[in-house]
Amino acid sequence: MKFIIEDKVFEILPEVCFGVVTAKSLDNNRGNTEIWDFLEQAIEEARHKFQAVKPKEHPDLQPYRDAFKKLGINPNKFPCSVEALTTRIVKGGSLPDINPAVNLVNAYSLKYTLPMGAHDLDATDVNIEVRFSRSDDIFIPFGQTDPEQPDENELVYAGGNTIKTRKWIWRQSDWGKVTAESKNIFFPIDGFTCYNLEAVMMARNELAADLQQFLNARTSVFLLDKNNRAVQL
Repeated sequence: MKFIIEDKVFEILPEVCFGVVTAKSLDNNRGNTEIWDFLEQAIEEARHKFQAVKPKEHPDLQPYRDAFKKLGINPNKFPCSVEALTTRIVKGGSLPDINPAVNLVNAYSLKYTLPMGAHDLDATDVNIEVRFSRSDDIFIPFGQTDPEQPDENELVYAGGNTIKTRKWIWRQSDWGKVTAESKNIFFPIDGFTCYNLEAVMMARNELAADLQQFLNARTSVFLLDKNNRAVQL
């Protein structure tokens, strides 16, 4: 199985990059107070960081909003995942205790203000791609069962003709969601070499270390950009 970025993506977003962590044979069915404490700390730090400025106006989120506009996506209607997560937190919302792996992703997403995903690798046996949508693609919204089609020429994460994330980093599918029973997980981290590459690398490395320490995972890390567009997972 490979992770592949379509060439056309770099024609529109030449500075986009993708940090990747794969975790194999992890134990995601255990309670972990350290991870939950880290998530609560990240929530409080995010509230402090954004207390004087709306998330959509913060410099750390401008590259994503600008990229969405280049992709023909309205960032006000379809905010990227970390903007939506941060906005929820700043407004006083809380996050549920889903499972340790998802809690870790949410914590690092908030800590570094980065869009980060988590996908069960055992849900697919085909390549995972960041590409533009095709006519036979289907998407199952999170928590639902009825499929929908993405818009024409929409940037997506996909496995075969099944969409894992719509509008690049807006909304994740119910297909391949990470549960307490997930053993092998793919974690993408979306950023830009011209703006937040250091944050992407730090989040990638720290997430991998925590997955090893707390969930006994075997991890590998990668970085994809315009000079390295595919990797074997």
